[in-house]
Amino acid sequence: MMKKVTLEQASEILGIAPNILRTWEKKKLIQGENNNNIRLFDLDLLKSVYNNLNDNNSGREFKVLQSPEKTEFKTIELFAGCGGMALGLENAGLHHELLVEISKDGVNTLQKNRPNWTVLPEDVSNIDFKQYYGKIDILSGGFPCQAFSYAGKGKGFEDTRGTLFFEFARCLAEVQPKIAIAENVRGLLSHKKGQTLEIILNTFKELGYDAYYEVVSAQFLDVPQKRDRLIIFACRQDLNLIPTFPKKNNYTISLKDALKNCPPSPGVEYNARKKAIMELVPPGGNWRNLPLEVQKDYMKNSFYKGGGRTGFAKRLSWNEPCLTITCSPAQTQTERCHPEEIRPLNIREYARIQTFPDDWEFTGSITSQYRQIGNAVPVNMAYHLGKCLIKMLTEKVDKNNTIQSIKKLKMQSKQLSIPGLNY
Repeated sequence: MMKKVTLEQASEILGIAPNILRTWEKKKLIQGENNNNIRLFDLDLLKSVYNNLNDNNSGREFKVLQSPEKTEFKTIELFAGCGGMALGLENAGLHHELLVEISKDGVNTLQKNRPNWTVLPEDVSNIDFKQYYGKIDILSGGFPCQAFSYAGKGKGFEDTRGTLFFEFARCLAEVQPKIAIAENVRGLLSHKKGQTLEIILNTFKELGYDAYYEVVSAQFLDVPQKRDRLIIFACRQDLNLIPTFPKKNNYTISLKDALKNCPPSPGVEYNARKKAIMELVPPGGNWRNLPLEVQKDYMKNSFYKGGGRTGFAKRLSWNEPCLTITCSPAQTQTERCHPEEIRPLNIREYARIQTFPDDWEFTGSITSQYRQIGNAVPVNMAYHLGKCLIKMLTEKVDKNNTIQSIKKLKMQSKQLSIPGLNY
């Protein structure tokens, strides 16, 4: 059983000042939880972070998680990209009936690595999904979140017309799967002061699904990357399913462990000026480690703006999970420089950090490959989500007890929808 300690207790046990532990939490190396207004932390996780930061052998090797058990549960995935979500769900034991992706490079990547998958290279709005009615267990997809129209009165299905979420909801209505899983950025929680999320949840309800959401942190799910994503489970109301979200690990995987024996690959390079600047930044540092005059010259007007701006001239640290990777490792405000070498992360390093296997090949230009990987759902995170979906569909629970459990969860929640249980 995991031992929970207060920040003061952890400080005494580990011999670390409380302000350092607060910094760990701020950097998303650890996560605390409130219990009767007392902040509690997992002691094993604290020890794991301590060992990583002190360069001790954490014993956590890079591994793409894969279950030996396969199920008969069938899925449709929309906006499949280069296959991060799909591969993770397959590794968990699910079977893909159909994947839909519009980008040429994404489709080529999927077909190159999984020729047995049925991949439809089409705009989702042009697809009639009625042929799959009653044949699919799970609908998945990370729909782009365009701004909705808020003029409608119901704030439901019709309010989402013209957006890709509308197409996701239309597929849900036509197919009627048991569960839908939607992935999006954490910012969806506050987008338009919560109105966008409210429309999404009301749309699910209007279509006969109870929706539950939780912010899931990839670094606690066998992913060597600090990446928060909003996960929504929509369960068909007639099935009385209990929503189940992944249980956080009591360890993280450092960048050093993730990139061990990483195969060589191409990547973008710095120009001479940028390389000279990045040579001055130590591992884990950023623009603040540069000489003052170099800071001003490099940052331009951003030097005088507020905020931490910690992504400028950022060099990664070996002993932590990587910062969230973006569509390019050399963007000015979200720099992802190698901890030792004076270069951005390359393609295979990007893929490792997203927990793709080394034999998963990406097609298209280098720019396209970075974009595909950066936009993907981390494979191991999707694996854990897949295990949750399987648990929700297979767990034998007394119907009356299930209904009472859901009612209890609703009574305890003050949110638009309720968090689920952990698997």
